[in-house]
Amino acid sequence: MRIFDTHAHYFDKRFDEAEGGAAAILRTIMPDPVSRIVNVATNCENAKLTLAQAAQYEGMYAAIGIHPEDCHFLSDPDAALDTLRGLLGTAESRGRDKIVALGEIGLDYHWQDYGGIPMNKEKQAYFFDAQMALAEAMDLPVIIHDREAHGDCFETVLRYPNVRGVFHSYSGSAEMAKELVRRGWYISFSGTVTFKNASRVREAALAVPRDRLLIETDAPYLAPHPMRGRLNHSGLLIHSLEVLGELWGISSEDIAEITFENASRFFFSKRM
Repeated sequence: MRIFDTHAHYFDKRFDEAEGGAAAILRTIMPDPVSRIVNVATNCENAKLTLAQAAQYEGMYAAIGIHPEDCHFLSDPDAALDTLRGLLGTAESRGRDKIVALGEIGLDYHWQDYGGIPMNKEKQAYFFDAQMALAEAMDLPVIIHDREAHGDCFETVLRYPNVRGVFHSYSGSAEMAKELVRRGWYISFSGTVTFKNASRVREAALAVPRDRLLIETDAPYLAPHPMRGRLNHSGLLIHSLEVLGELWGISSEDIAEITFENASRFFFSKRM
């Protein structure tokens, strides 16, 4: 079985809870059964950690961007975006640094404040638009964070028809998933697809064509049932694969291979 975890955060301090930290976990799961992982940054500071970790592991790649939650803590948006441009560098340097996407970016309307800072939808939208434009200019795929902002996220990506991307840990409707796929997007499912109250997520998973389906952990968060509430890692994707296999009426091994091929095409091909 080859597993491709398309979205994790192995720089996250929660991994310090595990004996030996993230390094010890990765040693036990890579390269078998987890062959590839995309390590996803949320701001320019942890982007540096993301790049350093990707350099350590043959099967690990990096995505860097400014998360909608993290943008609230940035007092100078233009300076932050300039720093991001510098980290993304050139096509040649991105190849050396194993940067395969810009992300995660998007909108998050769940929290009314972020560390005591009131939610600012306009600021989130500014960073989202700016990073979509940057992805277009650099011909990079994007990883979209969409939490309780489905309509606004959808409208934003429609303004950038030349940008290809994936909606990660998908929580929207089956109808929206179908329309995104029709427009060339991929849809990724995390451990939420295993949750007992996740009928909407499973309905969306059934609506996604096989060639546009991706899987992820969002580690260390969103551990799947029956590990819910624990520290998540890429090795636990087996539980999500089992549920998706049951939904599709095929084996978890087949789902693993389908999503591995899809992710490889998405991240490593210039165009879909």
